[in-house]
Amino acid sequence: MYDFLIIGGGIVGMSTAMQLLGRYPDKKVLVLEKEGGPAEHQTGHNSGVIHAGVYYTPGSLKAKFCLEGNRDTKVFCQENGIKYEECGKLLVATNELEMERMKALWERTEANGLERYWLNAGELREREPNITGIGGIFVPSSGIVNYKQVTEAMARRFVEKGGEIRYSAEVTGLSESASEVRASTTQGSFSGRYLISCSGLMADRVVRMLGMEPEFRICPFRGEYYLLPEKHNRIVNHLIYPIPDPSMPFLGVHLTRMIDGTVTVGPNAVLAWMREGYRKTDISLADSFETLSYPGIRKVLQKNFKPGLIEMKNSLFKGGYLKEVQKYCPMVEKSDLTFYPAGVRAQAVSRDGKLVDDFLFVKTPRTINVCNAPSPAATSALPIGRYIIAEASSQFDL
Repeated sequence: MYDFLIIGGGIVGMSTAMQLLGRYPDKKVLVLEKEGGPAEHQTGHNSGVIHAGVYYTPGSLKAKFCLEGNRDTKVFCQENGIKYEECGKLLVATNELEMERMKALWERTEANGLERYWLNAGELREREPNITGIGGIFVPSSGIVNYKQVTEAMARRFVEKGGEIRYSAEVTGLSESASEVRASTTQGSFSGRYLISCSGLMADRVVRMLGMEPEFRICPFRGEYYLLPEKHNRIVNHLIYPIPDPSMPFLGVHLTRMIDGTVTVGPNAVLAWMREGYRKTDISLADSFETLSYPGIRKVLQKNFKPGLIEMKNSLFKGGYLKEVQKYCPMVEKSDLTFYPAGVRAQAVSRDGKLVDDFLFVKTPRTINVCNAPSPAATSALPIGRYIIAEASSQFDL
């Protein structure tokens, strides 16, 4: 029997596993991952940004974990020879309404303890000659990295400490008794004294396997990106973000410098018709029914019906997507928008129709389940892991 079973080989699961053996080196820990390697879903399909914590509600776990994670991620990269770059982020206002919204963000960044600088139009142009705006906020601590490489390093360190990983081991059932948790998988059954699940897009299904009806459902939103051609690899010097509409749940289309030297445009946010539906043609009738039959998700879609239609139109036609970018970078043309793989965001939605904004954990006597870990989860993976281990230390008999 294992001391701990951990479901999920993404960055949150691997961070937790690695740090668990760092804290309790004598424990026997097994990671169960349904894919053939680590970081195959959200971790391996994101923009690679080391977030600073600009947008998050002061005092929330998001704000706390992101601030800590920004520092911790860079230290981990330095210790493990992983390339990263602290290129900084620019939030760009293109009209007076956005300037008003930017003032609210300025105050929020102060409340979250961030170093930041207010730029007028001239200072913005000096930093970014190809960007058009009437002002901006510069946040120097934002950076870029390849989170798949970070997760692979965490997996190596976990195994070096004596941990075990079973890939291609999809969990198909769970049972919890007074003394153990048993996981049925496609590679057989495994039992552990305790279980931690970091299952991302499958978080609500794991809770259901444990015999509970979750008070939320995971709604998959596909975020589609485009890649700019090589001639535009130096089009920007920093990460370029629009000023988000506070009534909208996502941040808008931005220009992201990638650690491999390329630049991407995106993401949008469209409902995915399959939990792991990375392509527009990926459709699962069962997944779609599960999504649309949930009252909370229907309320979210109804509330955001018009912007949702715009997102769908922009997903199908480059012209609308292009306008979002040209607001602040007019030199980008339609022919510059070339294919780039999409990602799928696991967003927990409550029954009353609210997007769960912060990290969410569901516990049973022998399990801790990470049920909502949206952006900035990759940036925050190390402090999330520490938090889970602290919870386990107080909840379980270790």
